[in-house]
Amino acid sequence: MKYSINMFSRAYTVKGQGVASAHDELVELVKTGLSDKFTLSENKMVTADITHYHTVNFRYFLTRPFVRRNGVTVGYVHFLPETVDESLHLVGPIKQIFYKYLIAFYKGMDRLVVVNPYFIDRLAAYGVDRSKITYIPNFVDEKEFFPFEPTRKAELKKKYGLDPHKFTVVCAGQLQRRKGVSDFVQCAKDLPDIQFLWAGGFSFGRMTDGYEEISKMLENPPPNAFFPGIIDREKMNEIYNLADVLFLPSYDELFPMIILEAMNCGLPVLLRDVDLYKNILFDFYLKAKDVSGFEEELLRLRDDPAYYQAAVGHSQEGHQFYNKDHVLSLWDTFYTSLVTEKKTAQARLKRNG
Repeated sequence: MKYSINMFSRAYTVKGQGVASAHDELVELVKTGLSDKFTLSENKMVTADITHYHTVNFRYFLTRPFVRRNGVTVGYVHFLPETVDESLHLVGPIKQIFYKYLIAFYKGMDRLVVVNPYFIDRLAAYGVDRSKITYIPNFVDEKEFFPFEPTRKAELKKKYGLDPHKFTVVCAGQLQRRKGVSDFVQCAKDLPDIQFLWAGGFSFGRMTDGYEEISKMLENPPPNAFFPGIIDREKMNEIYNLADVLFLPSYDELFPMIILEAMNCGLPVLLRDVDLYKNILFDFYLKAKDVSGFEEELLRLRDDPAYYQAAVGHSQEGHQFYNKDHVLSLWDTFYTSLVTEKKTAQARLKRNG
């Protein structure tokens, strides 16, 4: 007997954000890896054994009584009030209403899934029951993100207007203050012999935190810094293959998909030294606290082949740790346990009724 999963998501309405990528990866994972146990539907008004919400649209919130008749609700935690606060500029009353709604949405789910264990404590601080929170990491399929041959990489650099002989640093994601865009630009100014490319844009327009400040930077960027805007996900494997290193100077994240995508492509990963990475990335990445530290790491990666290869090796370890089969087994166990618990409870209720 197969059980049913219905996934709700509107992430695709905003381009250039990781929520959509995580949704797409999980949908494909269930379709290809769990099809013997589960049937999958998306954005359907049906009663499924499991209803999995990827986004927190109010319309979805209203479906809970309907879908709970015979099934279990699951909420995917992609952001919290503090991460929204560092991403979007919302005015006082609207912000407070949305934050209360967001926590109410999470509390209203039967189970929650977080992609970083760091956020279990944060959710608990908002009054969310720890026992209903499960950690399952993101993953990226090797069929979608993989390294190209060196000759093809050189051709790609020419295609994107880059010097094929220069060390190239790439970042991807929304242009927001919390992403550390200003540090990225400062590194480009201080290291004119290295070329920098940031793939991404203002997915939420003028609501984006730091919109005015970053817009001014883009009006007159360093000549070695390139901002091609939002790139369709189908083209992102090309972007990573332009790079010698992924550099994400962000101050706050959950579990950025771009890290896993870059690891799939065999790139060293340089991140800001913040606590949230420690329990998910271990020794798989390089880290620094500020512009000076970032520049020191980038120069050493460029000039020290042994150091560079060691960094590649750490990244490959990360790629193997978050492989598809491992994450598939976690989702299999999670979904199966939900259905089993629900059916057991229903059978007990029927006997007692």
